Amino acid sequence: MRTALTDLLGVEAPLVGFNRSPGVVAEVTRAGGFGVLAATMYTPEQLDAQLTWVEQQVGGRPYGVDLLVPGNVALGDPADLLASLRAQIPDEHVRFVDELLERYEIPPAPAGSTHDGGLLANFDPTGVEALLDVVFAHPVSLVANALGPPPESLVARAKAAGVAVASLVGKPEHARRQLDAGVDVLVAQGTEAGGHTGTIATMVLTPEIVDLAGDAPVLAAGGIASGRQMAAALALGASGVWCGSVWLASHEDITPDPVKRKFLAASSADTVRSRARTGKPARQLRSAWHDEWERSGSPSPLPMPLQPVLTGEAWDRIDAAAASGHPGATALESYYIGQVVGGFAELEPAGDITRRIVDDCSARLRDLGALADTPR
Repeated sequence: MRTALTDLLGVEAPLVGFNRSPGVVAEVTRAGGFGVLAATMYTPEQLDAQLTWVEQQVGGRPYGVDLLVPGNVALGDPADLLASLRAQIPDEHVRFVDELLERYEIPPAPAGSTHDGGLLANFDPTGVEALLDVVFAHPVSLVANALGPPPESLVARAKAAGVAVASLVGKPEHARRQLDAGVDVLVAQGTEAGGHTGTIATMVLTPEIVDLAGDAPVLAAGGIASGRQMAAALALGASGVWCGSVWLASHEDITPDPVKRKFLAASSADTVRSRARTGKPARQLRSAWHDEWERSGSPSPLPMPLQPVLTGEAWDRIDAAAASGHPGATALESYYIGQVVGGFAELEPAGDITRRIVDDCSARLRDLGALADTPR
C-alpha cells in the first residue's frame, strides 16, 4: 500500500500507532506500521532509555515521538513551579476532591509516598527543550505535537535534522495555523478519538482538512480501529490513519488491568468528553469520577495544568486502590479512550492488531474496486 505518508516515512503501511507504551510502538513498527511514542509522561532520562530500547527492537525501521505542548496554560513561577501552581487552586476545589475521595472510601497514599505534581516541567518551555534534546539525539523520523501549533524551536530543529513535523487539528482554522507554522503532516482528529479532542466528527473533518492541506499528507484520526474504518479514511482522501485507542486493547499497553477490564465491558456510548481530568476537553471512559464533577453544586474544572495538579494525587490513590479490587476506586477508575472502545472483545498482541487492520483494509479496498468495475 503506497501513499504520500508511506513515501515520506519509508514504511510499508500508512498506519500510525500512537501510544505511551514502548512495547506498542515497537510492535506496530515491526509489523510494518509507524509507531509513535507519547513522550510527555517521561523525564528526559527516562525518554532516552525508552527510545534506546525501541531502537533495539525495531532494527532500523522508522518510528516517531509525540509531545503534548498546550498553547494556553496557567502560568507559574519557574523557580518553584509546583508550589506556585498549587497556590492558584481555590480551597473549594481542594475540599471537593478530598470529600469525593472520602465518600468513596479511597485509602490514603502509602506512608512515605509523595506526589510531586508529575511531569509539570514538560509543559514549560525549558522542559520541552530538554525533551527535544533527547528526541533529536535519536534517529526519529517524525515529531508530532498536540494542543496547538508546535513551538518554533521544535520546527526549526526538526527541519535542520530532516525530521518530519506532524500536528493534530480539530477544525479547519487549526490546520491553517499549523501549515503556517511549517508543519509537514496534519492529523485530522475527529471527536470520536480518545484524549484531547474537538467536536467535529472524523467523517466531516477529514475531507475538510484534505482540501486545505495542499501537498501535505493528512492522517485521519478518531474512530479508527478496523480495516474497514481505515479504508473509509483513505476514501476520504487521507494519506493514512493515526490510531490511538485501539492499542489500549493490546497486551503490550501499560494501562492497569482494572482499567482494561472496564474497557472490555464498555460500549461505544460509555465515553465522555470532559475537562475533569486535565482541564481541557478530553474523551475518556465515563465513570463515577465524571458523574461527581457534573452533579449540581460541584465546582468547574480548573484550566491546565491546575486541574492535573489538583487531582494528580487523587488519581494515584484511585489507581493503587483499584489494582487491589477496591469497589469505590473501581467505580471511579477511568482513562482516556475513544468511542471505538465498544468494539473491544479481548486483549491481543499489538503486532497482530496492526497486521489485521492493514490486511482488512487492503481486502476492503479490493472489494470496493470490484464494485466500481461491475458492469451496470
